[in-house]
Amino acid sequence: MTRARNATTRRIAVPESFAELNAALPLRPIRDRADYDNAVEMIDRLAVLSRRTVDQEDYVETLTELVGKYDDEHFAADLSRRSPVQTLRLLCEQNQLSASALGELLGNRSLGSKILREERQLSKEHIRKLSDHFAVSTDLFLK
Repeated sequence: MTRARNATTRRIAVPESFAELNAALPLRPIRDRADYDNAVEMIDRLAVLSRRTVDQEDYVETLTELVGKYDDEHFAADLSRRSPVQTLRLLCEQNQLSASALGELLGNRSLGSKILREERQLSKEHIRKLSDHFAVSTDLFLK
């Protein structure tokens, strides 16, 4: 896996077995921003699959834990006092995700700005997608 995100990386088929996934991006502690970016990219690639194998589920669950640990150590923010939308705004900002890109992630390009302006609420499906995409607990969006 390359150290930089680019459009061609997303077109590559995602491995199905745990061994192949681990060969593409070994599960090990995340030590720097490049490791973090690669881990988030792999999570993104797995999150958008309509169906995942058991190995893919196990791998993404473990990788999400590693990303979460890095987040806690390096991007700690007191999210307990933030509303779900404030938390979402912060996550979008930290991940350089525009309102339209957020909408596309959720299934409708205009939906991102409506949610960020609090004109629409997050559905259970939105919360699941956001949790997978940002590798955070669904609890952040359920307050």
